[in-house]
Amino acid sequence: MHYEKFADGTVICIENEMPFELPNGWEWVNLGTVCDVFGRIGFRGYTKGDFVSKGEGAISLSPSNIVNNSMNYDNCSYITWQKYEESPEIMIYNGDILLVKTGSSYGKSTIVQNLPEKATINPQFVVLKNSRIITSYLCYFLQSPYCISMYEKFVGGTAIPTFSQANLKAMYIAVPPIQEQSRIVSAIRTAEEQIILIGDNNNELQTDINLLKSKILDLAIRGKLVPQDPNDEPASILLERIRAEKEELIKQGKIKRDKKESIIFKGEDNSYYENLPENWCVSCLAEITNPSLLNDGDWILSENMDSNGTVKLIQLGSIGFMNYINKGFKFITDNTFIDLSCTQIYPTYLLINRIINDRMCLCILPNIEGKLITTVDTCWIAPNPNYEIKYLMYAMASPQFQSLVIKHSTGVTRKRISKNNLIKLPLLLPPLAEQKRIVHHVDILFEIINAIEKSLN
Repeated sequence: MHYEKFADGTVICIENEMPFELPNGWEWVNLGTVCDVFGRIGFRGYTKGDFVSKGEGAISLSPSNIVNNSMNYDNCSYITWQKYEESPEIMIYNGDILLVKTGSSYGKSTIVQNLPEKATINPQFVVLKNSRIITSYLCYFLQSPYCISMYEKFVGGTAIPTFSQANLKAMYIAVPPIQEQSRIVSAIRTAEEQIILIGDNNNELQTDINLLKSKILDLAIRGKLVPQDPNDEPASILLERIRAEKEELIKQGKIKRDKKESIIFKGEDNSYYENLPENWCVSCLAEITNPSLLNDGDWILSENMDSNGTVKLIQLGSIGFMNYINKGFKFITDNTFIDLSCTQIYPTYLLINRIINDRMCLCILPNIEGKLITTVDTCWIAPNPNYEIKYLMYAMASPQFQSLVIKHSTGVTRKRISKNNLIKLPLLLPPLAEQKRIVHHVDILFEIINAIEKSLN
């Protein structure tokens, strides 16, 4: 049975408080028994006059100086020497353990190493000094799931989570024999090295995976992924049928004629289209779609949002690179939908984020219940019997098309491609039957690659 004896001689049984059973030779002790715990009790923070420039005072360490469980001294704050010397017990030295006790990163800890200058801590820290057990073991123990769960129990306060030094000092620490402490530290460090190595290898493999996907798309849109079938209806006939259907819609007044409409053809001197497969054509989105099939999302302002609305707004952040990212929704009401003449979009639509970072992101909208709309910087394309919607996604995700997007994007701080520029970029169009075969083969290959990618994570 475990008992706890206090300074006044009182003894109580604490068997029911023991977190778990320890191996032979180990003991439970309070943290305050194996080290000294100091912090700025009752100190609410520095005033503006306490801060000085680098070289004119001491470093004041903050939780942001702990990066990946190690110390990082970039962007440190500095306080006056007078303020530093007021609290000698929290002056920081190499080998001390820093533990965050307040704020969103409470529980984060590390050992101070390679301290460049004299330093102290701000009120968010406690510092553990004079460890009577191996310091590295103690720090690893403080990062264990057991200790993290204890910090959560210690947390008090409302606006800013904080745990007290008294609770911290009383927290039970499992202490093994000194030789075993050393073996544990060695084993954890070896594991950490392996984790870093695996992470580096994963990063290299992730790069290779991205290159492999890009190469598959490159082959696909040049007709080198699947065999050609001479019996396929040529893409040229498909385009003639699309033009005829468009003319009929214009006659019926359902769409307007684009006065700047043009067609792309293969000239004798145009090397860009060399080695185009038989029965393929060079086209563009403007040629194979119309405004009822391709358009931008709606102009929705923040004041139009209503958390009680039922119409779901698909946001730009949900459009990943060939995958939908569930970022949740914003909402508008049905009345706002009507007042703003919004356009409803549907699952299986192709969504294109026209805000460009290193590439243009696009994805197929998955099966989401309810009435859906999207934003003005999102271009949507509806499915149609004249093209395979997923082929369009793969074609626009290909390295050739992406390079054209980057070239035709505008803006300084935030690049975007206009809808008018986007729909006129050259798009290689195979026969419809081959579009379907390409999608089938790319899906199979990507499924295998994604399984490998998932295993890495």
